[in-house]
This record gives sequence, structure tokens and C-alpha cells, in this order.
Amino acid sequence: MSGNRYRVCVAGLGSMGMGAARSCIAAGLATYGLDVNPAACASLREAGAEASGDDAAAFAGELDGVLLLVVNAAQCRAVLFEPGGLAARLRPGTGVMVSATISAADSREIAVRLEAMGLLMLDAPVSGGAAKAAAGEMTVMAAGSRAAFDRLRPVLDAVAGKVYEVGAEIGLGATVKIVHQLLAGVHIAAGAEAMALAARAGIPLDTMYEVVTHAAGNSWMFENRMKQVVEGDYTPHSAVDIFVKDLRLVTETALALNFPLPLASTAYGMFANASNAGHGRESDAAVIRTFAGIKLPGDDGA
Repeated sequence: MSGNRYRVCVAGLGSMGMGAARSCIAAGLATYGLDVNPAACASLREAGAEASGDDAAAFAGELDGVLLLVVNAAQCRAVLFEPGGLAARLRPGTGVMVSATISAADSREIAVRLEAMGLLMLDAPVSGGAAKAAAGEMTVMAAGSRAAFDRLRPVLDAVAGKVYEVGAEIGLGATVKIVHQLLAGVHIAAGAEAMALAARAGIPLDTMYEVVTHAAGNSWMFENRMKQVVEGDYTPHSAVDIFVKDLRLVTETALALNFPLPLASTAYGMFANASNAGHGRESDAAVIRTFAGIKLPGDDGA
């Protein structure tokens, strides 16, 4: 029976990738991990992975599917196409689900290279954060051929609560995710601005947080990220530098379409400023820490 199990490798075992890989294990898939972080690989092996490490040579030829949850297009290319990379070791017909947040142009370019090797690509960015990933309930915005969807269906069933099939054309999934990230980044930036104003006015931030999360101004991002501000905890489940990258993709997409995005452009500037001030590796909620003249929980004993 074990020989008939669907075999999937999750490349990128960060907060999202680790949750997705564990969801694949929970769904009964023969799951492998690929990451340069030995602690993450060891953690996945302990969770029941068949194997996990920084080299897929031993198992790549047995795989039915690959899920890429790395940070950016450069990492996608490195995992797939650098010497010793995954793509050349995969059997023709293997499904490759590219779930990093990348541009539509990068998605199309990667698809062309994979298709030339006989591989099936799904342009399939994800959302939902580490908690949804761990629960197998991510939202997936996917584009690709029917054959790619069919080949990767066991992976989609394992990791997603909702799969939106946005079309056959590679790049559509990436574009839907970029539009989504416009909202996500603006919501975090707006939440940070509101809480900074409350701090300047002397409103206790836990009170402000309670009011907003029970009123019409709330958003998922406010509720999730501003809780970190109230607690003074900037542990990076999603870092400032991720939104510097994602909002750059948003603004570049708009520039290519000659379309103005005043709010997204401002939010990009706020995140870039936070990164420049040394907060790039902190939680994206740390965008609030660039406002001058306020005291925040966790700062100097506040």
C-alpha cells in the first residue's frame, strides 16, 4: 500500500511551509521536506515526514508533487533550476505548485522552463497565515491547466480550506495574490497609524484594540497584527521585509498597467521606512515603531 501513496515534497519550511507540510502528513500523504534550516528539517521528520533535509536527490525521482513555499522568485528559481536543483530530478508529469508570492511575469517564466522539462505547474499563491497553514485551511488562488490541477489535487485537498480556480492562464493566480497583498499591507499600515494616533492621544492601546475589534473599523489584519502591538511582541511570523517585497510587487504591477495606487504606494513607503530603521526582520506589525513621539508596550518598560 505504501507504494501507492501520493508523495509530495514541501520546499521551504518556514511558518507557512511547515504548517502545510504537517497538513500533508495529517492527510496521509508521504511527505518530504526541503530546507536549508536543519532545525526545521528535524522538526518535520519528528512530525512524521519520510525524509527532510537540504538535498532532495534521494527522493526527488519518486515524487508526484512539489509545493514551493519559499519567499520570492529568486528562491523559486534556486530550488528548481540551480545545479543540483529539484526540477531536473523530477519525473515528467510531476506537478509543481508554486505558492510563493511572485510577479505574474516571474510565474510565467518559471512555467515555461518547467513545461520544457515535461513538468506541470500550478500558479498557486496562498493566504491565511501560519495558523491556517497548520490547520490545512489555507486559501489558495490557483491558475493552470486541468492536468496540473488534477495532478496536485491531493496536495490542494491537504493544505487548503478553499481553492479558487481563477483560470487556465499562468500568472492569474499571482495577480490575484498581488491584489490581495495590496489590501493586507494597507490594512496593517492603517492599523499601525490608528494605534499610533491612539498612543499619542494617551488612549490605552488595549482599550483601543478592544473597541476596534468589536466595531466597524476592524479588519482581520488589524485584529491579528495590532494584538502583537498591544502585547509588545514583534516575533516575525510575517516580517516587515516580506511586505516591503510584496508591496513592491503591487506598485510594480500598477506601474506596468499605468494605474495609480495612492494608498498602496504610501503603505510601501511606511514598510520600506521601517525596514530602513532596522525593523525588517521583526513582525510586519513593527511598521508602527517608526512613528516618533509615542511610547508603545514593550518599549523601555512601557
